Amino acid sequence: MDLSKSYDFFKPEMLTSRVHIIGCGAIGSTVAENLVRFGITKITLYDFDKVEAHNIANQMFRQTDIGKLKVEALADYLTEINPDCREELRLVPDGWTGQRLSGYVFLCVDNIDLRREIATTFQDSEYVKGMFDFRMRLTDAQHYAAAWDNKKMVEDFIKSMAFSHEEAKEETPVSACNITLSVVPTVRMIVACGVSNFINFVKGGALRKLILIDAFNPAVDAF
Repeated sequence: MDLSKSYDFFKPEMLTSRVHIIGCGAIGSTVAENLVRFGITKITLYDFDKVEAHNIANQMFRQTDIGKLKVEALADYLTEINPDCREELRLVPDGWTGQRLSGYVFLCVDNIDLRREIATTFQDSEYVKGMFDFRMRLTDAQHYAAAWDNKKMVEDFIKSMAFSHEEAKEETPVSACNITLSVVPTVRMIVACGVSNFINFVKGGALRKLILIDAFNPAVDAF
């Protein structure tokens, strides 16, 4: 892949560890697309779902992907963008079911209980370098992150998940047909913030613990 547009800013060989993207829906598929355009190829994709028609509106899938496993459809799309990732992409079509993790972990599954389980399971791991979490409603979203060698950051990261999946669902807007509402600008804005946070961290910069965005009353706050 020709990286001349970005290579002087970020050299992908700086990243020697694998990236795990757990959940390949709106957030996860967009994170993956951002990363491969930076030349990052050591990526593992986790998701057990198939592409449905309503996924096309806010996820990195096409009409021709409907019915395919998300990890397989996403892998096809990513290799079209960056053929260099063909040999290094790994697919886990059963989702995360307790596999060992190392390197960098993006928590993009739409279940806070599972995200908390993953973060708690690996809170003392010397092999994880950082975790990145995303939470999104319709027009606003939050990105949380922690450097895994900073115990206070890890503790705060896990504490931010002190609510249940059912409580989260109550705060999520749905349509009259009980379909979760989600729009592309919110997805793209919060992913851009999260991926930028990740790239800065890999480059040796400070990691932002929390980024808040409002996509339709444009505002960004970072802490």
